[in-house]
Amino acid sequence: MDILANPHTPLSGLEDVPWPSSDADRPMALLQRCPAAAITPLVSVPELAAMTGVAHVSVKDERARMGLGSFKALGAAYVIACDAEAGAAKGQTYVTASAGNHGLSVAAGAAAFGAKAVVYLSQSVPKAFADRLAAMGATVVRHGDIYEDSMAGAQAAAMEKGWTLLSDSSWGGYMDRPHRLMEGYLTLMAEAVDQMDAPPSHIFLQAGVGGLAVACATYARKVWGASPTIVIVEPNAAPAIHASIAAGSAQTTTGPVSSMGRLDCKEPSLIALKGLARDTDFFALISEDEGQKGADVSATLGLPSTPSGAAGIAALLAASGHQAELGLTPSSHVLCILSEEAT
Repeated sequence: MDILANPHTPLSGLEDVPWPSSDADRPMALLQRCPAAAITPLVSVPELAAMTGVAHVSVKDERARMGLGSFKALGAAYVIACDAEAGAAKGQTYVTASAGNHGLSVAAGAAAFGAKAVVYLSQSVPKAFADRLAAMGATVVRHGDIYEDSMAGAQAAAMEKGWTLLSDSSWGGYMDRPHRLMEGYLTLMAEAVDQMDAPPSHIFLQAGVGGLAVACATYARKVWGASPTIVIVEPNAAPAIHASIAAGSAQTTTGPVSSMGRLDCKEPSLIALKGLARDTDFFALISEDEGQKGADVSATLGLPSTPSGAAGIAALLAASGHQAELGLTPSSHVLCILSEEAT
């Protein structure tokens, strides 16, 4: 594991980027009207606490969220629901790029509100995701070798055909929809706050482009203030946020394809980057072997997931040589997010 302490210096080039939303009320109100919605469990895992030398480990288990298998159900479908409230969803075609789960949320939202979904996938996305998207009525287009290639294809299609681009990332000139999408993710952290008797001492949050991480970090700071130590976790093959914080500005990174596929994003969401630079204490990179160990241990504990879904747990396991640096002690209470089901 490679750890970078947040220098808390302003990042250049983000002056016009909005801060992430901290208002969970609207997405929670819309979610209450969804028949597929239910609060996901917060699970105490004493075996993991014993393995990592802390007092408690709590895991927010997103694997069954709205029948879609991940926290992403809270994002794109929420944006489409907001469009539907405004009378602007029916008949639209929403196009996106996805590493899997985001596309499922777009497909589900489109199907629910009389719209169409077109999802661009890179060649590295498993066939099981493509088949599941097609079964939900989405049109699947394979484009490029990595996520960034598929995103370029989705952007080009949106411009050429007049479709509505619905990305879970943000960049210069594209902020409104991803800002709302990340607002949807606040729901899971608001639930976790209600489910916990006391604030955790540490929160480990996996990041791809950074949407989940920034929503959780933003809401944690709103409710709990400065007390939890927040650690962002990325694959060392895709250190987009880590590299950006180190450089002091948004960076495009390079690296091999990671087995943590949903986290294998080489560029950060600018909204997420701005929020994480403010609210995070440490940025950690984990190896492919460390990511796999997180998934393996989760499975043995009855919480099967993927290396992406269990990356926060993987980082906690890998932190044994960094406990003093991270402030982990035998009295610590750690919160992790199990972000997706096993595939």
